[in-house]
Amino acid sequence: MIAHIYGKLAEKFNNSVIVDVNGVGYELILTALDFENVNLGDEIKFYTYHNIRENAEELYGFSSLAAKKLFELLISVNGVGPKAAISILSLASPEEVRNAIANTDSNFISKAAGVGKKSAERIIVDLRDKVGIPSHYGATTIKQPDKLEKDEALDALIALGFPLKEATAALENVDPALSTEERIRLALKR
Repeated sequence: MIAHIYGKLAEKFNNSVIVDVNGVGYELILTALDFENVNLGDEIKFYTYHNIRENAEELYGFSSLAAKKLFELLISVNGVGPKAAISILSLASPEEVRNAIANTDSNFISKAAGVGKKSAERIIVDLRDKVGIPSHYGATTIKQPDKLEKDEALDALIALGFPLKEATAALENVDPALSTEERIRLALKR
């Protein structure tokens, strides 16, 4: 399994990129937000999900480990495939999508291409208890690419083996203004 790709961004097209890793080009399918936030020639690292089907093999790339874990949760829902999950994660940052699921905001989820109202409700029913408590309440808004938020402390806790729900709960009462290292230290004390 390919866990992550690190290399130079060689090409961009149709929400896909080719990352050159020592002369080998890997094509990755990205969320719209990740696609907009990378530029040709950038040294980048993407966590990957390798999807193997009968007639195709695809690599999906994510700028954060939290996004990859949320993607894996989304595709675990009956009737939600990788393309629908990428579409959902293209709506906003992974934290905003997680928060929408925790808040049972099916209207937000159903705005994704290829996701209807019934699928959005199924996603919420199946994942509400798995994503943790909401970080804030109210309707979720679609994010613009330049406002993409990345929580390095959440990524670190997931890399240490915490499930998404437990990692979010551990960071719940930790001040986000603290340094990443301090937030991780305080979360591990809980």
